[in-house]
Amino acid sequence: MTATPSRISSLLQSAQVHRNPTVPELYEHALRLGEGQIAQGGPLAVRTNKAGRSPKDRFIVEDELTRDTVWWQGFNQPISAEVFDRLLAKMLDYAQNKELFVQELYAGTDPEQRISVRFIQEMAYHSLFVNNMFVRPSAEERQNFEADWTVLNIPSFTADPEVDGTRTDTFILVNFKEKMIIAGGTQYAGENKKGIFGVLNFLLPERGVMPMHCSANVGEGGDVALFFGLSGTGKTTLSADPSRRLIGDDEHGWTDSGVFNFEGGCYAKVINLNAEAEPAIYRTTHTYGTVLENVVLDENRIPDLDDGSLTENTRSAYPIEQIDNIQPGSIAGHPKNVVFLTADAFGVLPPISKLTPEQMEYQFISGFTAKIPGTEQGVTEPQPTFSTCFGAPFMPRHPGEYAELLARKVKEHGSAVWLVNTGWTGGQYGTGKRMSIRHTRAMINAALDGQLDDVEFETEPFFGLSIPKEVPGVPAEVLNPREAWADKAAYDETAKKLAGMFRENFKRFEEGVRPEVTASMPEHA
Repeated sequence: MTATPSRISSLLQSAQVHRNPTVPELYEHALRLGEGQIAQGGPLAVRTNKAGRSPKDRFIVEDELTRDTVWWQGFNQPISAEVFDRLLAKMLDYAQNKELFVQELYAGTDPEQRISVRFIQEMAYHSLFVNNMFVRPSAEERQNFEADWTVLNIPSFTADPEVDGTRTDTFILVNFKEKMIIAGGTQYAGENKKGIFGVLNFLLPERGVMPMHCSANVGEGGDVALFFGLSGTGKTTLSADPSRRLIGDDEHGWTDSGVFNFEGGCYAKVINLNAEAEPAIYRTTHTYGTVLENVVLDENRIPDLDDGSLTENTRSAYPIEQIDNIQPGSIAGHPKNVVFLTADAFGVLPPISKLTPEQMEYQFISGFTAKIPGTEQGVTEPQPTFSTCFGAPFMPRHPGEYAELLARKVKEHGSAVWLVNTGWTGGQYGTGKRMSIRHTRAMINAALDGQLDDVEFETEPFFGLSIPKEVPGVPAEVLNPREAWADKAAYDETAKKLAGMFRENFKRFEEGVRPEVTASMPEHA
């Protein structure tokens, strides 16, 4: 595809292009084009044709770079270079007469590891979104900007599956050889962010850098904590601690020097966001420069964060500077603590437990949380969700490769690893109750502050997890999940059932992981 750079250059010269427009300019364009409206306080509120990502419509070009390095399972679907080329040619022809918005940005706050990305987009709101979410170059850097990667996103352009070789009319195609992502058919801005996250997840392990789907913060003493977790586990909430500085809320890399944020902003889920429990994030939903995605506005254009009628996946995208207590430069040292968050709706896993190195790899590859009834059509009882590395759709390589790299980092720097259940206790969903956020914060603070270093631990029998016998500020009966259930036999039965689900899920990874990791699986099938 040697002609592509010249065709992209030609497109940018011939089309009506707005290059690196400012935030006020993007507001004006978005309103002029009918993409959204201004909500009370100043955020730009938009609605999209899709309320979330389209992971089944994402493909990676299979070629000599990816054939033996991408793990072609799960969300990693191959597509030929010929299909990519044909679809790109059609997109470029379609875009010739389009008004386009170009943003030139960095992915990564560490100058040694970042990549430069040129986003070419049809929607002004997408341009504002990426300007919020990625690292904004200085004026001098902009003058000498050369893109490592190009993202071409034209939502109004749709594919013909029978002709173009896609699954539906929506597509996100990643070409590592050409260093390009093309997308069409979806207005959901998160595809821009996660597309580049997937690129970094492929590139960085070759440099010995661990890419991570996690939030991160740092204490006054410089102690860094990482929080891995899927949606609904508390990853964003628990990392936004007023006593610690936020490094970032979602995507980070771990180098030989420490941790750095991939992003220059945050993309928080805001359904049922509470002003008292999460004041910093709540404030961003009423702030100029923020993008509100699929948030319902009332008759006075005040965001109604409790209204999920459009989607439960309502979002706020804002520059990280809108959070008061942030780490300068979004770079810090090596993690002292690593926290895996899960919302176990079965009520089986302990509220906090300490993991061995092998258990850490096992839990990291498993990436467990649970769906509760009502979250999706047809879900009538708790169902397990296993997302490898706590981010399966964005991890091109074999999960075992990421797990080994993380284990190496943890061992080298002596990090403690904790599994924290923010889900149910005293019974599964419907009979038990949600874990107290106050207790969860107390347990995490105790772990981060070293208060659990010298306490006595006991081993629970189903997953072999080490549970502290005491945590300051937390009742002892809360710590052991079996003791919290009135019906002990029911707990045992549910624990065996969940352990069997873990074992069944892990079968597809056994070939690519160390035997010691497989040996750490739950005993009970």
